[in-house]
Amino acid sequence: MAAGVRTFVGEIGARTCENEGLNANLGLVLTPEGTLLIDSGATWQSAQAFATAAAKVGATRIKSVVNTGGQDHRWLDNGLFKAQGAELVAHANGQADMQSRGSEYLQGLRVVLAAKADGTLPTRWISGENESLELGGLRIELKHRGSALTPGDRRVWPQQQCVLFSGDVVYTQRMSRVLPVGNTKHWLQTSAIIEALKPRVLVPGHGAPTDVATAKAGTQAYLFALREHMKQAVDEGQDVSPAVRSFDARLFMRLLNAAELMPGNTSRTYL
Repeated sequence: MAAGVRTFVGEIGARTCENEGLNANLGLVLTPEGTLLIDSGATWQSAQAFATAAAKVGATRIKSVVNTGGQDHRWLDNGLFKAQGAELVAHANGQADMQSRGSEYLQGLRVVLAAKADGTLPTRWISGENESLELGGLRIELKHRGSALTPGDRRVWPQQQCVLFSGDVVYTQRMSRVLPVGNTKHWLQTSAIIEALKPRVLVPGHGAPTDVATAKAGTQAYLFALREHMKQAVDEGQDVSPAVRSFDARLFMRLLNAAELMPGNTSRTYL
């Protein structure tokens, strides 16, 4: 990956008892004064397993946890790291979303895992577009440009290592869901930030680490095609049903979950 940066790459399929609800990517930035954790996982059990694995690759005490968005696997198990004294950092735009959907996430996880999950909200809310954390002499930048998949989505950029953690703004290998709480227009605007940073490695929210060109050919191309098609449909006065049926999805059906997610994604983009 890069010196001082480690990534856990989750499975690209559904959450199961075997993966303990963790099918997303998490990250570590190692510094002489402690470790920055990027996203905490969805359950206490998976967070414990991740903390054990992190220690094996040189992670010392986790001093800060940055939650990159409002999906459960980004923040729901902050509790383990809070108990160990870590600061929990998220964007203020995501606060209401996390609070309102936290119990919904827990119910969904219990159906799959049949076990209690912990849901601890961040303790520090940052509201700016460009903020940073200092840890062990490293400057780690936090980039937010409005709601994408969720209202609090942002990128984590340890510039010295030239690795960008995109959170759920970028998916590889599988299709992203378009949520009612998100905003596809702002989501596309984040692509300009990603391109300007020119990361050597881009760690997506889900799927294999990649480069900017591959990321653009996946999530960005899909969202652009959706918005262009639906804008034309609205401008022409089409109802939602024919607009959804006429979207040419063939280029994106190669992505995992495409058949399942495409109908909802197209209708929500139209709306």
